[in-house]
Amino acid sequence: QHQQHHTKVKMKGTITVRLIKSFEYRNIKTMILHEIDLDTVSVGLLREIIDAKIQKEGAYLPFRKNSFDTFKIFHKAHGHKPNNLTINLDNDSDLILKENLTLAQNGVEHETELSFFNRTEYEIFQQHPETKW
Repeated sequence: QHQQHHTKVKMKGTITVRLIKSFEYRNIKTMILHEIDLDTVSVGLLREIIDAKIQKEGAYLPFRKNSFDTFKIFHKAHGHKPNNLTINLDNDSDLILKENLTLAQNGVEHETELSFFNRTEYEIFQQHPETKW
């Protein structure tokens, strides 16, 4: 009996992270991360990678004092973009990444766009999702 040995191809991907400083003022900066191993990188490690870039790179200076603590899938490649331009307000239970899982286990694929934000501020915004200019 011939057995086939399939080696799982490591899934490295590019993800876009939308740092949300303010929901109501739509103050967002994107960070593009390349060559992220979606099968092994956990939510905690992703947070460390992003925090290090925020601290190191001058472009993220205005975001250094923010307490980002939650990731949520904004949309996946070739998927529908949400109606709200700041954050996807739908399906928190499915789209908010679970801490103890890898990105792939959380449904993150190559070219997924994630929102990274403060959960308390998000919950306040959910009550009255209006933007100010």
